[in-house]
Amino acid sequence: MSFKKKKYIIIKKAISEEMADFIYKYFLLKRRVAQTLFDTRFISPFTEYFGVWTDQQVPNTYSHYGDIVMETLLVKVHPIMQKLTGLKLTPNYSYARIYKKGDILKRHKDRFSCEISTTLNLGGDPWPIYLDPTGADNVINEAQNLVKPNAPKGIKVDLQPGDMLVYRGNLLEHWRDAFQGENCGQVFLHYNNEATEGSKENLFDRRPHLGLPSWFKK
Repeated sequence: MSFKKKKYIIIKKAISEEMADFIYKYFLLKRRVAQTLFDTRFISPFTEYFGVWTDQQVPNTYSHYGDIVMETLLVKVHPIMQKLTGLKLTPNYSYARIYKKGDILKRHKDRFSCEISTTLNLGGDPWPIYLDPTGADNVINEAQNLVKPNAPKGIKVDLQPGDMLVYRGNLLEHWRDAFQGENCGQVFLHYNNEATEGSKENLFDRRPHLGLPSWFKK
C-alpha cells in the first residue's frame, strides 16, 4: 500500500548506523556543553542557540529547534523522502530531543508545518513510538494525557538507529509511553506537500532559511 493511502511508512537505514551514531554523540556533547554554560550562567537557560530544557510538551528534557546539523539532515533525507512518499516536499524545520527516563510523549497531532513528519532514531536505549492510522480524534485533554476510553491502541513501531518513521503528522495521532531507558536521541524532520495550499508561504517554517532559531519566523 502506498504512503498516500496508508499515511505512514517505515524507512530502514534512512541514514547509516555510523552517521546516526556520530550525530547522537554530537548531540549528547552539545547537551553537556549547554548545561555547563547554563550552570555557570554564561548564557541564559532560555537561549535557543544551544538548545533548551523548557519544551512544554516534554518538560525538563533537552531539545533543540533548528540545530544546524539536524537541519542539514533535513536536506539530506529529502530525496529519499520524496521518492518513497511519491510527493514533492518543501523542507520546514528539524526538532531534536534526548529523552530521559520517565519521559512521556503524549498522544497528539502536529501543526501544519509537520504535515509530512518523520522521527529518526539517532541512538541510545530503544523506545517504541505508536500511531493511530485511522486519523480519528481521540484526545480529550492533551495536557492531562486523557483520551477516549475506546481509543485505538495504535500501531507499535520499533526503530533501530538510522531508521525513520514517516507519517502524516497533522492527521495521525502519535505518542510514546513512559521511557524506561536512560537516554534516547530522536530527531523530527518536518515537511509540507508542495501541492498543499499554503506550503509555499510556509517554506522553512517561515524563516528566511534553515538553521535559524524559531524567533526568526515571519
